[in-house]
Amino acid sequence: MEKMYLTPAETVRTIVDNGKRVLTQSRLRTFVLSLLAGFYIGFGAQLATVVTQDAAAFAGRGVAALLGGSVFSLGLMLVVICGAELFTGNSLLTSSALHGEITWGQLLENWGIVIVGNLAGSLFFAGLMFESQLWMNGSVADNAIKVAAAKCQLPFTVALVRGILCNWLVCLAVFMATAARDVSGKMLACYVPIMAFVASGFEHSIANMYFIPTGLLLAGKLGREVPGLSWGAFFQDNLLPVTLGNILGGVLFVAFAYWYVHLKVDTRR
Repeated sequence: MEKMYLTPAETVRTIVDNGKRVLTQSRLRTFVLSLLAGFYIGFGAQLATVVTQDAAAFAGRGVAALLGGSVFSLGLMLVVICGAELFTGNSLLTSSALHGEITWGQLLENWGIVIVGNLAGSLFFAGLMFESQLWMNGSVADNAIKVAAAKCQLPFTVALVRGILCNWLVCLAVFMATAARDVSGKMLACYVPIMAFVASGFEHSIANMYFIPTGLLLAGKLGREVPGLSWGAFFQDNLLPVTLGNILGGVLFVAFAYWYVHLKVDTRR
């Protein structure tokens, strides 16, 4: 009978081996795949914005958060199953660097290309959704602006900690999806942790590259002055601390922890 999943130790070794792709993959290929990841996360974020526009009024805030997290998980499913380069998930490449399969310079170069590509893809997708005028239906625009403003008003430490908690779960989702051997298993592995982080209110840097610019575009179109919502606040007050938190959460609590337990310790033995 074919094995349905990998053990944690086997999964870590697979992640380390997968990380060696940076040795042969061209920068252009990496950039295109990172654009796709920006689009895919945008699909999930847009869907969550639509679904949660009025759900709290009918089902309560908790159920609305659960629904938003459930549909947002589409983004990581597309990234994992269709193939794309997502900055937050690429925190796991740290395992390859720790094991000497790639250099730290190659890791940082990959992160740099991918985060720029994710940003470009997210901004392009936000522009597409703006031009689609789907935000004119119901209270989608109001919801998008409210979400963006709330994210820009977070204190630095709060955004940092929420970023840590977010990518801890995102990288665990990628870890479990790597362990799964079939598409349905990979989808379930993506769904549960992503639903949990969105419903909990954690902060994902790439998702915010869609959420906040969309809110800014709509606020400008509708002529609204929203306190704290600006391009400067987007980059300085949200994207900076959330990105740092995402790196810490993915690198320390998943990549390093499982490399140490299953590869570093086993090598010593």
